[in-house]
Amino acid sequence: MDKLTNQTVIDKLKSQFGDHLTHISEPKGLLTVETDTEHIIDLLSSIKNDEFMQFIYLTDITAVHYPEKEKPFAVVYHVHSLVHNVRIRVKVFLTKENPNIPSATVLWNGANWMERETYDFFGIHFEGHPDLRRILNMDDLGVFPMRKEYPLEDPNRVDKKDFYFGR
Repeated sequence: MDKLTNQTVIDKLKSQFGDHLTHISEPKGLLTVETDTEHIIDLLSSIKNDEFMQFIYLTDITAVHYPEKEKPFAVVYHVHSLVHNVRIRVKVFLTKENPNIPSATVLWNGANWMERETYDFFGIHFEGHPDLRRILNMDDLGVFPMRKEYPLEDPNRVDKKDFYFGR
């Protein structure tokens, strides 16, 4: 059996998805590809069901909030090929007005709780999810705590003034 390399994965993905791969990089050797919401399930299905690549283990689904970007939310999938011990990171950027993406529960049952956690903390809506509701925070919490929408400290606090520390 041949060894699976990042270049092999890149070549296969480029031949299948072409222009739908918007960015490909290898930071610290971890293959990272970006795609759009219309092709994410097809891409994940392709790398999972490919007889050679066999990226069958979904390690994690999470999100990142980049408030300064045009598309501030990145949904990030980490998938592992246990056969070849190779990992891939797949990113999809979403707009603030429409933070919706198809659910990966059609491919992995384990995506259920990961998507619920991502919804709970970032407010990403996974379309087609069987039970999308909060998992760790209170149901009536009106915000998504991992979004960078609030100041880190209360500007009205008086106990952090320099004169209390002799400055």
